[in-house]
Formats: sequence, C-alpha cells, structure tokens
Amino acid sequence: MVKRQLPNPKDIFEYVQFKKPTFNGRQRRLQDALTIYDLRAIAKRRTPAAAFDYTDGAAEGELSILRARQAFEDIEFHPDILRPAEDVDTSTEILGGPSAMPFGIAPTGFTRLMQTEGEIAGAGAAGAAGIPFTLSTLGTTSIEDVKAANPDGRNWFQLYVLRDREVSYGLVERAAAAGFDTLHFTVDTPVAGNRMRDYRNGFSIPPQLTVKTVLDTLPRPWWWFDFLTTPKLEFASLKSTGGTVGDLIGQAMDPTISYEDLATIRELWPGKIVIKGVQNVPDAVKLIDMGVDGLVLSNHGGRQLDRAPIPFHLLPRVVREVGRDATVMIDTGIMNGADIVASVALGAKFTLIGRAYLYGLMAGGRAGVDRTIAILRSEIERTMKLLGVQSLEELEPRHVTQLTRVLPVPVAYGEAAEALAPTSAPVRTPRATSKAAAKPRTKAAAKTPAAETAAEAGTTPLEAVEQSSEAVEAAEKAVAD
Repeated sequence: MVKRQLPNPKDIFEYVQFKKPTFNGRQRRLQDALTIYDLRAIAKRRTPAAAFDYTDGAAEGELSILRARQAFEDIEFHPDILRPAEDVDTSTEILGGPSAMPFGIAPTGFTRLMQTEGEIAGAGAAGAAGIPFTLSTLGTTSIEDVKAANPDGRNWFQLYVLRDREVSYGLVERAAAAGFDTLHFTVDTPVAGNRMRDYRNGFSIPPQLTVKTVLDTLPRPWWWFDFLTTPKLEFASLKSTGGTVGDLIGQAMDPTISYEDLATIRELWPGKIVIKGVQNVPDAVKLIDMGVDGLVLSNHGGRQLDRAPIPFHLLPRVVREVGRDATVMIDTGIMNGADIVASVALGAKFTLIGRAYLYGLMAGGRAGVDRTIAILRSEIERTMKLLGVQSLEELEPRHVTQLTRVLPVPVAYGEAAEALAPTSAPVRTPRATSKAAAKPRTKAAAKTPAAETAAEAGTTPLEAVEQSSEAVEAAEKAVAD
C-alpha cells in the first residue's frame, strides 16, 4: 500500500514550471505556430477574405492543389537504423551558388496586398537564412528595392513574357544589372487561370469596396491601416492597376509565347536560366537537350490548369529520363519539411515554397516569414535524423515510397495501345547540362512505365493492361462483397 504524505511545495516545483508570459502579441502567436498549417490559420484570422483567398485559392475546383498536397502526405519513409545522425548538414549547391537549405522562396504576385512588408520581408528573411529569394514579374516591390533588402544574398527573378516584349526585355536587363543570378522563365501562364475565389470576392487592384468587403474588414482594421499608411503599390512591370487580378494577368500574358521567345531571352540573360512550369517528360527532355540550366516541375500551385499533373508524382520520371546530373527542381503543395526531404530523395536538386511563405507573411510580416523558415528547417533536420542520413547527398529513392490513391485508367486500343509497345531505344544516361544546344532527340526515347513493367513480367504490354484491368475488377468485386 502506498504511503500518503502532505504535498511538499519544493517537490511540486521540480515537476511543474510556469511558462513566462509573452506580452508581444505577434511574438506570442508566432511562437504558438508549430506547423505551416498553424500559420495558415493565423493568416486567415488576420487577413481580409479577398487577400487571403487570392493566396490560398487555386483554379476552377482547386483539385490540382489538393492533389499535390495529398501526394506529399501519401508517402512512406524507409529509415535506416543504427546510423548516427546527430548533426545533419542541410546545405546544398544550386545553380552555381550555395543555399543553407534545399528550398528557396518562390515568386508570388501582389505580395504587399497580403501584408504590407511584402517582398521586402521575404527577401530579408531569405537572406538571413541563407536561401534564395525569387521576385515575380507581378511582384509589388521593384527589382532594385529587393536587391537593397537582400544585398548579400541570392536573388532570382521570375519572368513572364508579356504582350509588349520590350517590357519583358527591359525587366531582364534590370534584373541582370541588379545582380540577380538566375532567371525563372515561366511557361505555364499563356492566359490567366479561372481563379473563382477572386471573382466571388471581387478581388481587384486596387481593392474595390463593397458592403461585403467592408464587413469583412471591420474586424481587421490593422490591415487597412497598414495598406493606407505605407507607400503605394509598385509593380515590377505593370502600369495599369484597374480591373480584377485575372484581368491584369490576362492583359499581361501572351498565348503566343514560344521557343523563339526562349531563345531571345537566353541571349539577353547573362546568368543561369531555369524553365518554370514543366509538366511532362518530353518537354523536360527537349529543354535539357537545348541546354537550359534547370527545370522547375510545377503546375503553378494549381492556379492555372486545374487537374494538371502532380509535380511530385512527375518528379521520378523526369529525373530518370534526364539524369540526376540535370538540375530538376519542384514546387506546388509543399507544406512540411518532410515534403522537401522526400523530393530530394526522389532526385530533386531543390524545392520552392510559395503559399507556405505567404502564410507566414500574413501571420506576422517579416517575423512570420522567419517563423516559416524555422518550422521547415526543424522539420527537415528532424526527418533527416529519423531517416539516419547526415547530408542531403545521402538521401536516395529507396528512402521514399510514393503511395497512390488514384491510378490511371488502363488503355488498350488504337493509338493508345501502340504507345505501350516496347522500344529498343537505349536508356538515357545522366550527364551535366550546358548552354550549348544539343542534337535533336529521336522520337523514341525510352520505354513507357507500362512497357517496362510488362517486359519485366514477361508479358506483352497489351496483356499487362488486360491483367491490370482484371485485377481492378477483382478488387472492386471484393469490396462490393
């Protein structure tokens, strides 16, 4: 029987300690944010719906962004045991320069509407953390001011080819003169995506007041105070500020953008050039053969073509095709440091965060962006330690399994069946990229995944498809029973 005694205050305070109060409201709410989703919740409370939804939303039914995030959640890690990883090295070399972590800040438009510190906060936080910052053509801070905010860090510029080509050429020259070292040539925005939240909110530049927007803003007076007492928005390119955001993008973008434009920009730009918005293997192969310096697998955060390919699912196929010596990067859907680790394990050289950065910005300005970076850094380091790896170079595809919820419907007739036929073309070998143009690639490149699977099983591609269909039918029958 346990002997009872009166509580000893000294013993109590050995087990219980009172937390020191934090009187700074911003610091307190950021300290309580343990995940990017926590920052998102804070951002939603503190930001008017129109501005928050511009960041948080996507095109049409928003299926692309939901699937992208789900793809990262549907992974299985395979850790190594009894391998000391007390200290991990998260640094990497990317596009000719260093980065303290395998991610940088992606280009985002209209950023100062989210929170008045905008790109200045993002560039300053990136510089302090030792990671690259990317300014958008539709950014709300000038090229020169971003350079001033991050004078010693790495600055990248994201370029839209506008209808007025001379404007685009001028931006390229300004970014080069300011010392930006990498250009992200964006190819997935010939026209504006149908971002329905913006239409429903009447989101425009400048904001248009309605009864709904006024009522939504009343509980958030600090947002309007910041907006009205800080300098007027300055766009990196656009002169017009009337109409909805979709209207502005529609006026700026040009559906006639082509490989000829890429060649022209390549001649103008003295630094590294990356193609942002690649969404299939053949395009990736063609661009690497043309000698570009890197690719960003991206569906624009789900903000352009809804139901677009999931970049994380596309990643292993592109890496397998162009080789691990090519600079393949990825964005869209990253909400956790583990997502970044998984991407690196499957062959990505680097990753970019967009919404995660903006959630931090809306939650607390520069301090909120610092918090975003700190959360991701902690998650990356912890994941690497639990996997038993001490550096990014030790991460391999064997560490990750991509689980799937939805499988493509098998096809077996007509041209689709012919596409499954095996080919005798040699497997592509890894090689370093260069700016020199390579010879055109032959039509047949490598076996399709279906053909490779069929060959390994000793069946024809058509038989493999039929067997797959039979397996699906059997599974459906088992579920029904």
